[in-house]
Amino acid sequence: MEELSLAGGKAHVAADRAELARAAAEAVASAARTAVAARGRFALALSGGSTPRDLYRLLAADPLTAAMPWPAVHLYWGDERCVPPDHVESNFRMVREALLDKVPIPAGNVHRIPAEDPDSERAAERYEAELRASFGLGPLELPRFDLVLLGLGLDGHTASLFPGTGAVAVSDRLCFALRVEKLATHRITLSLPVLNAARGVAFLAAGADKAEPLRALAAGARSADELPAGAVRPRDGELAFWLDREAASLLPR
Repeated sequence: MEELSLAGGKAHVAADRAELARAAAEAVASAARTAVAARGRFALALSGGSTPRDLYRLLAADPLTAAMPWPAVHLYWGDERCVPPDHVESNFRMVREALLDKVPIPAGNVHRIPAEDPDSERAAERYEAELRASFGLGPLELPRFDLVLLGLGLDGHTASLFPGTGAVAVSDRLCFALRVEKLATHRITLSLPVLNAARGVAFLAAGADKAEPLRALAAGARSADELPAGAVRPRDGELAFWLDREAASLLPR
């Protein structure tokens, strides 16, 4: 697998989507075992999208599911659409179908965003309270995820930090709601400071349509509000990109 430097992190370039999903899933399982051995739990923030879904399906099947320390794994979501958990657009539903229904993870270890609440601000406040309780945080502390999985939008958004919305500037919340006008929808997302407090952040991107936003990340010439994904730089953690060859086609060698 080819390795490149990208945006202050390391990019792992697979030949195709299948190799990408397999290598990334193995990396997640390894991170889980390391975290549980060191701290007794593994806190993982999940992403929506087709590439992460392939990874989740591999984690739900042998040999990886047998290698995962499921009783000590705690799952969270990086963002969610404001829909019920059984809605076709729900990130939670996708993860449940691909992973949760097939693995022995305790129900209390699954921390979903209550996005069905008609008041999205209240839903974000409820999830922030859940994060504080689950991580045992004080008033000014940030949760420290062992690993955050992120996607990359064609416009450079990640989680639900969209360009031109000022979302990357939110620093006084762990989680917040926002209106994405171009999609005519509300989202709930973890804030940038939470992403950057993680021990590890991994972007997953596949396909030729991701080549241009990755090239923009490599160039580093856009502001954080123009290219929110470029603002994800863990302060004291590792940044990785798991890509297929098509997504990495415009990156400098």
